[in-house]
Amino acid sequence: MKVACIQMDVLHCKKQENLEKALYMALKAVEKGAELIVFPEVFSTGFCYENLSHAAENLPSPTLENLACFSEANDCIMLGSIIQKDSGEDYREEYGEGGIENEGGPGGEKVFKKGEKGFSGKEKEISGSKNLTGSKSSALYYNLGFCFESGTLAGTYRKTHPFKAENSYFSKGSSLEPISLKKQSLKIGFEICYELRFPEVARKLSLAGADLLVTTAAFPNPRSEHWKTLAKARAIENQIPHIACNRTGSAPDCTYFGNSMVIDAWGEVKADAGSKECVIVCDLDLEGKEEIRKAIPVFEDRRIELYSDS
Repeated sequence: MKVACIQMDVLHCKKQENLEKALYMALKAVEKGAELIVFPEVFSTGFCYENLSHAAENLPSPTLENLACFSEANDCIMLGSIIQKDSGEDYREEYGEGGIENEGGPGGEKVFKKGEKGFSGKEKEISGSKNLTGSKSSALYYNLGFCFESGTLAGTYRKTHPFKAENSYFSKGSSLEPISLKKQSLKIGFEICYELRFPEVARKLSLAGADLLVTTAAFPNPRSEHWKTLAKARAIENQIPHIACNRTGSAPDCTYFGNSMVIDAWGEVKADAGSKECVIVCDLDLEGKEEIRKAIPVFEDRRIELYSDS
């Protein structure tokens, strides 16, 4: 399968500009044959805590509607994360099967239209809910991972391990299960940024049958060596391919080094984006993990009775 990382400089709190850029870069990936495309963490806004009412979106989300249309028109898989506001209502019918129980809400105009192949270039404002009041609202906020397959929402994932300041704004997700794709007969283990530091997350997803690990991230300087080592380790120890997509550029409080990577099930880096804003596309073997697990039977040799639950 041809997979792609969209390594972009996320403009702080500028949702419209980020969405325009993301779709333009995604089109470049599709033109190179990409079937699966990964965006960085909260790619549409960055961690826009000071204007959460603008950054957060109800579901059905205008940003996700645009991605659904692009995914449908280009018959591709798309993953990443956005900031979600949830008041507990149900939106499962909006995107078809794969939805979760979250809030329904007003949409916005689409930058990308159904049936239109490629990027439309329309300058239309993408708005979130008009009724948000920030992190002290009675609503809950999540760092929400998403996965579209050919226009259908295959699944969502709420970040279970927020990092530092995130804990003051975001609620924690409570489930770790692979996202199942139907057309591709593929299970994706999805994790978000800081969760790369928790080997339990990737292992649980692998034990649950994930064929591929995807990490969407905003991993900052000066921890590039941590990122590279951890991303390869998660592939090696679970004998599973890993797409690790990081952002680049700068935010008000930090800078980002990029180094998005496509890693095979042996832990070999097949593509590295370096530090600049770019799109990387790479052929990734999704079938080889079973042979690797036969050669080095880590999963068969696990002694569960010795492992602590803590």
